[in-house]
Amino acid sequence: MGYKTLPNSELELMMILWRGKKPMTRTEIEEKMPPKRRLSKTTVLSFLSRLEEKGFVQVKKEGRNNCYIPLVEEKEYLKQESSSILKRLYGSSVKKFVAALYDGEGLSKEQIQELKDYLDEL
Repeated sequence: MGYKTLPNSELELMMILWRGKKPMTRTEIEEKMPPKRRLSKTTVLSFLSRLEEKGFVQVKKEGRNNCYIPLVEEKEYLKQESSSILKRLYGSSVKKFVAALYDGEGLSKEQIQELKDYLDEL
């Protein structure tokens, strides 16, 4: 299934939900946000509503609170996004992608070894 690319603000909430490993309330989600990225209650609710409309989360009433449950798996979303970025920005060339990483900030020896180990596994 293809998913829409999420804006950073909505993706940030999804990352919190994925890392939470359980249904979370709006308050729990807000508590996991970095202090410099705190948003108003209405803004968070708006983003969560959009995520529900897009089919990314399900809302379940628990007592007086709504709990938000991810419907899209993190692994599947990231796989699709990675493929899309590779195609759009690097013409599907893994070499160009890795070269951009290396030329940009430079890869550490550990990162290069991690990449080598991964390629050996393939």
